[in-house]
Amino acid sequence: MNEDSALTGSINDQLSFAIVADGMGGHQAGDVASQVAVEAFQRILQQHVDITNWNVEDAKRLMRIAIRQANDEIYSLAKHMTQYHNMGTTIVAALVIDQLVVIGHVGDSRAYRINSETLEQLTEDHSLVNALVQSGQLTAEEAEHHPRKNVLTRAIGTDDDVEVDVRVMEWDEQDLLLLCSDGLSNRVSEEELHRIAASELPLEQRADQLIELALQAGGDDNITLILCDMAQNPVRREEA
Repeated sequence: MNEDSALTGSINDQLSFAIVADGMGGHQAGDVASQVAVEAFQRILQQHVDITNWNVEDAKRLMRIAIRQANDEIYSLAKHMTQYHNMGTTIVAALVIDQLVVIGHVGDSRAYRINSETLEQLTEDHSLVNALVQSGQLTAEEAEHHPRKNVLTRAIGTDDDVEVDVRVMEWDEQDLLLLCSDGLSNRVSEEELHRIAASELPLEQRADQLIELALQAGGDDNITLILCDMAQNPVRREEA
């Protein structure tokens, strides 16, 4: 069962988007949660299709509105339908306006900026182990093998309101944007992520190699990623 969902597209000739959601909850509830999140996000964006002259503040505001709409819809389903109790999802999303990228996220799905020299994690995991690392109670190495590594401190749909982390980055033609679920980031080291994503291979082959590497590392979770270059030619890969 694939509890991840992902989507890329354009709202108009000014604004493009990409989103990855990693659902949680038994009996297919995680699959429902991630799909509802992606659909709600896209629907909010489509309601703004007629807007021209986008600026970064507009995009930041839209990011928060879209993710909170996803939260509202999933929370309502979980509250009113017994089979969906306790379901939720992570979200990491990007809105692209020319040389600016607005990143929004909740949970532990990640965004990275990658070029030939560096790999930069753009998101901070909303997880128990990351909180323990930040407070000095765990080392990064200990966190990698912690039994509660997958426990989230923030997710979409688990409460009636959610805090959305939003940041803005500038990128240029040397940069790639990677959005991924923890099925990739938990299994592939940052060194390997950088080596493959920054290679000279076609974008599609880089995405395929990242999926294959996660599978070879014993990936027992859904693996979903989106790779996007400045030409806004995104490549999406999903492995159940």
